[in-house]
Amino acid sequence: MTTQPVDEKLKRSAEHAQEAAEQTQEAAENTQEAAEHTQVAAKTTATATVQLKDSADRRTELAANRTVFAAERTYAAWVRTGLAALASGIGAKKLLEGVVPDWMIISTGSVLIFFSAFCFAAAVWRQLFQGAQVPEPDVPRIPPFLFVAFNGFLALVSLAALFSLWFG
Repeated sequence: MTTQPVDEKLKRSAEHAQEAAEQTQEAAENTQEAAEHTQVAAKTTATATVQLKDSADRRTELAANRTVFAAERTYAAWVRTGLAALASGIGAKKLLEGVVPDWMIISTGSVLIFFSAFCFAAAVWRQLFQGAQVPEPDVPRIPPFLFVAFNGFLALVSLAALFSLWFG
């Protein structure tokens, strides 16, 4: 009689051991799946990091391009302002003749023409000395000698207009 309870205990123990073995097997399979998911996630993260780096580099290049275009727009604004001041200085003589004294006409025209020459010089200065170096852009830049030559000519035109205003 004592063997029957012992046999039952052994049988229950064997069943518990079998259940524990099955649970251990399931846990091992789950661990294997988690390891595979972790490897896939690591590869995806590595790929995303490379793509993010490439994307960040591209954004930096595009920002450099925008900086070049912004500098060119600023240059164009200086030249436009200088041309408007030059035209106003030249037109001041005809427009104000007979309305205000001659000294006022000459001084107003002179200030406007001097301002136009300043704008032409400032345009070149701002274009050539932009401050901090930007990364190398993809877009080609206008050669600096063109800025100097073009604006130098415009400054000479301003001086000729000034002499014409004073002595013409």
